[in-house]
Amino acid sequence: MRRSDDNNLIIIGLGANLPSRYGTPRQTLDTAINQIQAAGIQVLRRSGLWQTRPVPVSDQPWYVNGIAAIHTDLPPAHLLALLHRIEDDVGRRRRVVNEARPLDLDLLAYGRLVLTGPEPPLLPHPRMDQRAFVLLPLAEVAAGWTHPVSGEGLAAMIGRLPADQIAEPLLPE
Repeated sequence: MRRSDDNNLIIIGLGANLPSRYGTPRQTLDTAINQIQAAGIQVLRRSGLWQTRPVPVSDQPWYVNGIAAIHTDLPPAHLLALLHRIEDDVGRRRRVVNEARPLDLDLLAYGRLVLTGPEPPLLPHPRMDQRAFVLLPLAEVAAGWTHPVSGEGLAAMIGRLPADQIAEPLLPE
């Protein structure tokens, strides 16, 4: 896929900061990608992994985050339901907002589609343009991506990130 097609990508955010039955957060993210592919979804590109401070800042463990650009014929609601089933399989239980979790799969963007609700998914993800753990890995896989609502490019959004959002590339194991 050409970089000029960056705006037509379906983008999934990957995150974990607790171990799961599949191992470390890094191993859990690899398992999640395998499960996504086993469901018939094509992973076109995948960022490196990033170690990121929790947002909002808290004393919970830091996250391992990444981005996958995918292709699927599933409509957004069905794709989100699949991502939630994979989270459930890994052991995620939704109890408290922003709690530590063994897996977080977010549908961040579905091409240029804009969905404002009230039912999920909300597209693009309402806070993706404010999160280092999304924007920095996204720049690795879709450097030409622009926000479907604001039209802003990644460099502008990255330039506005708060200083307390720390994200560092992880070295391969």
